Amino acid sequence: MPKWLKDAVFYEIYPQSFYDTNGDGIGDFNGIIEKLDYIKSLGCNALWINPCFDSPFHDAGYDVRDYKKVAPRYGTNSDLYRLFGEAHRKGIHVLLDLVPGHTSEEHPWFLESQKAEKNEYSNRYIWTNAAFQPAKGFLYIGGETERDGVYVLNFFKCQPALNYGFLNPEEDWQLPMDHPDCIATREAMKDVMRFWLDHGCDGFRVDMAASLVKNDDEKKSGTSAVWKNVREMLDAEYPEAAMISEWNEPELAINQGGFHMDFYLNWSGNGYSTLLRDYEMGEDRSFFKKDGSGDIRRFLDEYLPRYEATRENGYYCLITCNHDTKRPKYNLDDSELKIAYAFLFTMPGVPFLYYGDEIGMRYLELKTKEGGYGRTGSRTPMQWTNEKNAGFSTCPADALYLPVDTTEGAPSVAAQEADENSLLSTVKDLLRLRHEEEDLQADGDFEVVYAESGMLPFVYRRGSLLLALNPSTERVSAPVAAADAEKKVFYAIGNGEVKGQEILLAPQSFVVLK
Repeated sequence: MPKWLKDAVFYEIYPQSFYDTNGDGIGDFNGIIEKLDYIKSLGCNALWINPCFDSPFHDAGYDVRDYKKVAPRYGTNSDLYRLFGEAHRKGIHVLLDLVPGHTSEEHPWFLESQKAEKNEYSNRYIWTNAAFQPAKGFLYIGGETERDGVYVLNFFKCQPALNYGFLNPEEDWQLPMDHPDCIATREAMKDVMRFWLDHGCDGFRVDMAASLVKNDDEKKSGTSAVWKNVREMLDAEYPEAAMISEWNEPELAINQGGFHMDFYLNWSGNGYSTLLRDYEMGEDRSFFKKDGSGDIRRFLDEYLPRYEATRENGYYCLITCNHDTKRPKYNLDDSELKIAYAFLFTMPGVPFLYYGDEIGMRYLELKTKEGGYGRTGSRTPMQWTNEKNAGFSTCPADALYLPVDTTEGAPSVAAQEADENSLLSTVKDLLRLRHEEEDLQADGDFEVVYAESGMLPFVYRRGSLLLALNPSTERVSAPVAAADAEKKVFYAIGNGEVKGQEILLAPQSFVVLK
């Protein structure tokens, strides 16, 4: 386990929307470099940068055309190497986004694979034996290549699936995992990883990590075996390199696959969704909605077994949002976000803060951009100031990658840095607290103290610290043990206190007792 993860707090950057330094309306590496001091001032000491490799951008860079070349819109490879170096000088680690399951249809591997003549890349992707033979059970495309066959997709039409083999081949075009060509695919991806690690990258967030081996079993035994092999390489050659999976099944990703971290993602109806985004059925029942009817048990009943099953082997990580999810400001105001962030930043695992969430950037209803569709509204330019283009770019407004939020009251970094009661100030305070108190870091002990269904507050312990939160508009109380009755509040949002053997919390309050 990389030692630096224990006290890591990640900041996710969608590079095309963070900061534009050359006036073309698209963010760039130099923009990230210029804002490293800001990122560090938040309390974030690690970055995850969404895909920045050469791409046709039919899926915002998740359709990679060249794994070893950065997209010119962001700069050059040398600019990215410089970003690694500048970040390291400021004590910031950098993860890149690895897309191992598919490439762009314009990748040189695919251009060779689709040729009629057999070559070393013929089996780099998954093909049937004839143009009129469907790949039953899979998304596939036919009739667009010179090769007599159809090819399997992972997601969009532009993303042919790389061939890591089939755990249980059922047709003659399905190769087993131990086929030399399937092993070659795995080794090619390890080669990509070595390339970036050798140039200063500190690890990878892995896109669709569970999707590699086809016809896999329920426990993803085949895909897990691939990742375990990758982990062996990392442990031997790059022991401080970190890997986090887009998987949301930590027992598989961490315990079987060997990932250091797994995300707790927002899936419809799951435990995480009940915290911030439980509005799909009309009524908003999100736990952190102040006038909602949320229930912390809906989160804990799913989270706790997963946490207990994996805590010795890795970190199950909470996020404020990501590039695929509606921003939390969609349904929560700043007062609600303060309590929500207090929870997210004081739980076990490694927290991830999505750019702009620290100021409460809004989700905008926008038409699709580069395959974003409903996700596009969470990918708008960072709002630095209240000046032209929110300080993101000097280009004409109609040349921006996406429009900035121009509605009245749109938040900005500049305005919130001048307000000690702002959401931004609260985020900085919370992350400072996490860094100062070892018990609040990734591997600190966690225990539920009071969490009754339909009741508030929620009280939990991190090591020697007692924490309690009340997202509602009502005054609430809960019993505390005699040993906790002597603890004093040393950090608070709102008001709370211990009286006798009871903890009392004012509306919309969060307290830490020591």
